[in-house]
Amino acid sequence: MSYAEINFKHKKQLKQDVQDGARLRTFNPSGMFPVKQDGSDVIEGPWYPEPHRWYASVLVQDGVIVKVKS
Repeated sequence: MSYAEINFKHKKQLKQDVQDGARLRTFNPSGMFPVKQDGSDVIEGPWYPEPHRWYASVLVQDGVIVKVKS
C-alpha cells in the first residue's frame, strides 16, 4: 500500500483532484517496498500517525495516479 503525495483527509478529495487533472504521485514512507510506476495500487489515508479511514484502488501510469477505481 502507498500514500498519495498529498495527505488527503477523505477519498472524495483524492478523486476530485485526479478528475481535475492533478498529477499526483504515490510513495511508500517506509522505503521498504517500491511504489508501482505502472498498474494498479492501493492508496490509504490519511497518513500515519492518524488512523487510516479510507482506502482507494488506483491506476498508476509513469508513477502518476491517472484514475481512482474505487
